[in-house]
Amino acid sequence: MKRKNLRFENGFHVVLGNQASQAAEMVLPPGDAEGGTENRHRGADQWLYVLSGTGIATVNGERYRLGEGSLMLIERGDQHEIRNTGDCPLRTLNFYVPPAYTGDGEELPPGRSG
Repeated sequence: MKRKNLRFENGFHVVLGNQASQAAEMVLPPGDAEGGTENRHRGADQWLYVLSGTGIATVNGERYRLGEGSLMLIERGDQHEIRNTGDCPLRTLNFYVPPAYTGDGEELPPGRSG
């Protein structure tokens, strides 16, 4: 059994995982974004859950509003960017199946687990 108390500090942080899945927390200050036209996870699906704040997710060129309670599945290979459009931090909890990052936050190549 693994367990961790989350801190939700600014930025993206891998917080817990095993060979099959991984969790990360992300906090974006107002106006900041993570991802972009080259951002895609070729080897993992990403579940993104919004804990607080508002934003826009652009996935494969389509824009989707994000707010508290939003849940989104970004499938492997989807281009995506998450942008904070609100006045307070955008806090999300992200799950990757299988893991998409090393413990230090470096992206893993497809088919590899950290």
